[in-house]
Amino acid sequence: MKEVILDTETTGLDVKDGHRIVEIGCLELDNFVLTSKKFHCYLNPERKVSEQALKVHGYTDVFLSSQKKFSQIVEEFLNFIKDKRLVIHNASFDLSHLNNELSILGKNNIIANNVIDTLDLARKKFPGSQNSLDALCKRYKIDNSKRAKHTALIDCELLSKVYINLADQKEPTLDLKIGNSIKEPEHLNKKIKYFNKVIKPTEEELKLHKTYLKNNLKKNFFN
Repeated sequence: MKEVILDTETTGLDVKDGHRIVEIGCLELDNFVLTSKKFHCYLNPERKVSEQALKVHGYTDVFLSSQKKFSQIVEEFLNFIKDKRLVIHNASFDLSHLNNELSILGKNNIIANNVIDTLDLARKKFPGSQNSLDALCKRYKIDNSKRAKHTALIDCELLSKVYINLADQKEPTLDLKIGNSIKEPEHLNKKIKYFNKVIKPTEEELKLHKTYLKNNLKKNFFN
């Protein structure tokens, strides 16, 4: 199954306070490898950005007021994520905002059981540790110097690398199928057989061995 790394930025923390999405970023993964497909948009939230959120992502009301509304991009967004598993860090936050936007338009919610939460993965793997995206980047030595502000696409790029590490997939998985016509070289396919029979020396061989030792080991070769 193909997967989508997803991240959102919002006007504030809680949808109960009327906060809305201002940015959506999505990157497609195929067998833990990023494809060229992505979805990204800024959105007009039709309300003011909170001071706290502005410090996080830096998107001003003036900038966002000229962007499309969620209703204008919803079909393109849903088509992009269709039949794909979502990978989100702290999924409950992003899902609450996405499902709020979908509910406003009378659309079906995104089902949580088709979502991998990398925060949950990290907590299981590193219980009691800091498991923010920045902390995980530091743990896995992933360069996050571009993350001066939280932006959806940059966060998706970082999360894709974190996810691959959390899933213990350091290298892309290759699905190579070898045809029946290609056979392993015969000399590599043979099992090594060991000869277990013990051969005892004859009386004559023992005499020759003693003579050899007597004649050749008289000198001290270390002097």
